Amino acid sequence: MNLLPDLEWRGLVHQKTDGLGEAFSKGPVSVYCGFDPTASSLHVGSLLPVMMLMRLQQAGHRPFALVGGGTGMIGDPSGKTVERQLNSLEVVEENSRGLRSQLEKFLDFSGKNAAQMRNNADWLLPLGAVDFMREVGKHFTLNYMLAKESVQMRMESGISYTEFSYMLLQAYDYRELFRREGVTLQIGGSDQWGNITAGLELIRRTDAGDCHALTFPLMTTASGAKFGKTESGSVWLDPARTSPYKFYQFWINIDDRDALRYLRFFTMLSRQETEAIEKEMGARPQDRGAQLAIAREVTARVHGADAARVAEDVSRLLFAKGDPESLSDEALDALTREVPFVELPGLTNVIDGLVALGLAASKGAARRLVDQGGVSVNGHRVTDSLGEPLRGRYYLIRKGARDYGLVRTGT
Repeated sequence: MNLLPDLEWRGLVHQKTDGLGEAFSKGPVSVYCGFDPTASSLHVGSLLPVMMLMRLQQAGHRPFALVGGGTGMIGDPSGKTVERQLNSLEVVEENSRGLRSQLEKFLDFSGKNAAQMRNNADWLLPLGAVDFMREVGKHFTLNYMLAKESVQMRMESGISYTEFSYMLLQAYDYRELFRREGVTLQIGGSDQWGNITAGLELIRRTDAGDCHALTFPLMTTASGAKFGKTESGSVWLDPARTSPYKFYQFWINIDDRDALRYLRFFTMLSRQETEAIEKEMGARPQDRGAQLAIAREVTARVHGADAARVAEDVSRLLFAKGDPESLSDEALDALTREVPFVELPGLTNVIDGLVALGLAASKGAARRLVDQGGVSVNGHRVTDSLGEPLRGRYYLIRKGARDYGLVRTGT
């Protein structure tokens, strides 16, 4: 049950309380991590805490995912330079309902150490201001709160009393879970250390409880860009927001400087398997073995093995010039959402297809492309004839090296 050596080898331990390894070794520990319901879907920036809960559960411990239905109405100031916009109760509740189905891809909600979900709105919303000040506020000095990094970072730009009090609300959460569920460990990103240790202090003062904290590194990229962001925005776990193909591509495009670190962070591969990939990566970095391993495993976990396989097939076709003839119906359907796509019943020539897809501005321009040998259909260079359609109804038209379009001629 003591998985600390593995977490440390993976680089996932930033800070921890003394005695945590001993607590693990004594038996199952109930552990929680909070999730801020600022959107109806998690994004890849949430994967690390989710996978930390998964690792702990697989080691025999009991995970609690705490949805911040109450604290989400205020917002955590940690890591923020400006005040967050306050969400309405209705928005927070709607977002909270959208998280469990995604967590079920990682956590087992059945069995002996079944994962549990809780919502801190259950105890925070009924809590009165006077009760809160008597129950929590009196145990913390102003100097203690001002010393926290999340507050220090906001002193120049300003911090409201609402966000200043956030750490006390999170401390109250920890105590409630300690009292209600026997939770004795809270995990979070390194920017949460101050909030988590405030909970330890409250439990120690009011219940004489022996609890622990564990933080993991904040995600960064070697280029300095924010992890989980692309030119088109956040990379979501919801396939309606980020398609499985785009999700897969996010991981395939990881910088080589980040790939080995992310391989340890985001896969459940054994140490032996991981080190074998690392060795291959050192010898043949052009094969992008680490990126492939991450993309396959994470996409399969989030979207399912079939979707991961389709995403890999589409990626291979578009970027490695795979064989269009090998594409499944599912892969062709996925392509309709990733490249220019039109339906043209009765299409008889590639010129009309190029113009309809926007790959050529006019029939004259399309003719010149074809005459210059710059157009292929279903993997074969053409002069005019389309040839046989894929699956009896698709023509995959490629202009140059990377510009694709897909025409469907029938249902």
